[in-house]
Amino acid sequence: MKYKYLSKINSLDDFKALDAMKLDALASEVRDYIIQVVSNNGGHLASNLGVVELTLALHRVYESPNDKIIWDVGHQSYVHKIITGRREEFKTIRKYKGLSGYPKRKESEHDIFETGHSSTSVSAGLGIALARDVLKDSYDVVSVIGDGAMTAGMVYEAMNHAGGLKTKFTVVLNDNEMSISKNIGGLSNYLSKLRTAPSYLNTKKDIKKILSSIPKIGDTIFRTTESIKNSLKYLVVPGVFFEELGFKYIGPIDGHNISELTKFLKIAKMYNGPVLVHVVTKKGKGYYPAEQNPDKFHGSPPFDIETGHQIKKASGQSYSSILGETLVSLSKNDRDIVAITAAMPLGTGLEEFKQKFPERFFDVGIAEQHGVTLAAGLACEKLKPFYAVYSSFLQRGYDQVLHDVCIQKLPVVFALDRAGIVGSDGETHHGVFDFSYLSHIPNITIMAPKGKEEFKKMIEFASKYKDGPIALRYPRGMSIEYNDYENINIEIGKGEIIRQGKEVAIIAIGHMVQEAVKASDTLLEDNIEVTVFNARFLKPLDEKSIDEIAKTHSYIITIEDNALIGGFSSYINNYFIKKDYKNHIYNIGYKDTFIEHGDVTSLYEEYEVDAGKIIEIVKERVLGKADGKK
Repeated sequence: MKYKYLSKINSLDDFKALDAMKLDALASEVRDYIIQVVSNNGGHLASNLGVVELTLALHRVYESPNDKIIWDVGHQSYVHKIITGRREEFKTIRKYKGLSGYPKRKESEHDIFETGHSSTSVSAGLGIALARDVLKDSYDVVSVIGDGAMTAGMVYEAMNHAGGLKTKFTVVLNDNEMSISKNIGGLSNYLSKLRTAPSYLNTKKDIKKILSSIPKIGDTIFRTTESIKNSLKYLVVPGVFFEELGFKYIGPIDGHNISELTKFLKIAKMYNGPVLVHVVTKKGKGYYPAEQNPDKFHGSPPFDIETGHQIKKASGQSYSSILGETLVSLSKNDRDIVAITAAMPLGTGLEEFKQKFPERFFDVGIAEQHGVTLAAGLACEKLKPFYAVYSSFLQRGYDQVLHDVCIQKLPVVFALDRAGIVGSDGETHHGVFDFSYLSHIPNITIMAPKGKEEFKKMIEFASKYKDGPIALRYPRGMSIEYNDYENINIEIGKGEIIRQGKEVAIIAIGHMVQEAVKASDTLLEDNIEVTVFNARFLKPLDEKSIDEIAKTHSYIITIEDNALIGGFSSYINNYFIKKDYKNHIYNIGYKDTFIEHGDVTSLYEEYEVDAGKIIEIVKERVLGKADGKK
């Protein structure tokens, strides 16, 4: 589609040269372009529609890349990418080998700091500002952070530090009343009050006007009130909380008024110290379906623009919904079950649980560490907490898992959603390290289901398990159905033989059992029979079954949707070394690298973690064949 103004924006210089009177028209075109692209590619729609005017104003006031603009989380950086020379490339956003959905330093000099998880921008921005001071430079540093991200403790550690140092540094608080789901907690309530509070400047002017009108004594009274303003400001000053942290507070400002935004950002730029600019925006602005359901358009698959409905719906039931559905069912008869989420009741499948058992549901906001220790406290009093959290987000609570849960052997269940490759969100969101970072912690049980039926049984098992914490790991997307629900019996540290072959055995865990079965079916067409073993547990290993496999098979292939270092394969290898087994072992998993974004199938093929790799190993390395020939 041809746009009158946007089509001429090939660089930030082009944007800077645009007449200020045309910015509202440009904003409208940018918003339409984002809707068009995301409707085809999928992506973070609502958050980006909400920051169109804010992004244009920021780039109008600040001189990127000399001035440093840092986007917290980074999923709202689409407008930034479009006007900093990536307009045409934006059509490839989140596609395999295309633009990342997050800031990437290798993409552009305007992407100052790489993000993906929330609440890091203030710390990073302060670090950059201090580096500037050490190096005697003079550029500005701006960290843009959402109100949802402000629930994380790391933000206040950074603000406390910045306020004490008094260095020149700007934080723009993008307040849209949302993170992914509706914000909760005391800070959310406080910001809600600020949005409706009168402006400090207007209040001060009104007081002065009234007092000054009193003959003879009015000016004296006003000067007296000035001397005690530190007391009075608690009554009349919005943002006193931020002021007490050492930040100059400006706002709240209409985040969709480019002229107002530009004016107040210029004021902030002149202030020689830490300043917080409070901007109020609407998530999903300009697209009615996203305005009405911003949570559904946070990370959206492709959709029909006219209706807002998803174009393609995968068949089957998602693992997230299975978790929620099963917990609701179990909780009707088990009053000890409680559920915890870190600002993601919808994404983790807990929305129904939240509605049916509100007194047993706890949303901690974007505070994963707190969520872990909260679960530990609940478990201390004989409750059964299920903490549903994305695998890559639990990384933030590693010390709490070790220190607060595992040392005390508390029966917390970590429901690790989005484990393994997750697709278009890329490096920061792939859950390919949880086997590795959890497996070396004593007292924790780690298991992963091969499909829907087994997952339900594992949730039931976990709800009754009282001998310590459990990490229950499952992938993003639709579950696999094996139709063996009645035959599944989950016992601690026990796996199952799915296919019985000879000479070659594939030991798989979790979602990768599917790939092992696919490989087995293909090999069988060439009359090659292989054993497929579903391990179910990483900790404890099914040593009895693995011993039997080692004694009856010369070649062992392990496969996991995790990094090889410290993962499932490492556990198998270490066990073979301990037992002095002489089998040939081939490990399939992710090598020592971060994995880019793209569709899951392409990534499996690129990183050789799929049925094709199993078949290649069996034919070429084990049987000495290539393409079926000796």
